[in-house]
Amino acid sequence: MTKISFHHAGGAVDVLNVDPGTSIMRAAVANGVAGIVGECGGQAMCATCHVYVRPEYLAGLPAIGDDEDEMLDCTVDPRDAARSRLGCQVTLGGGVGDLEVDVPGSQV
Repeated sequence: MTKISFHHAGGAVDVLNVDPGTSIMRAAVANGVAGIVGECGGQAMCATCHVYVRPEYLAGLPAIGDDEDEMLDCTVDPRDAARSRLGCQVTLGGGVGDLEVDVPGSQV
């Protein structure tokens, strides 16, 4: 199991233990994490699973692909060049162990 923590603006934190191979978006949607919509179901076509990865976890993430990079320009909350990722494009396990992200104030 890997652990992912979703930090919300008001200070609440949702901590989930998920199976390796689960995307940030799937973990959030399956567990009712507020602020993660996943409208397109994980196809990198809507940017409603936008998260800000905490700086200490950035080095362990895979590179941003072209589709993800393009969709990150469509987020409702401002894109952070260093920290923004689409939750559907980051899978936990393997090279990505435990992870902490900040949930944007709005997705739609």
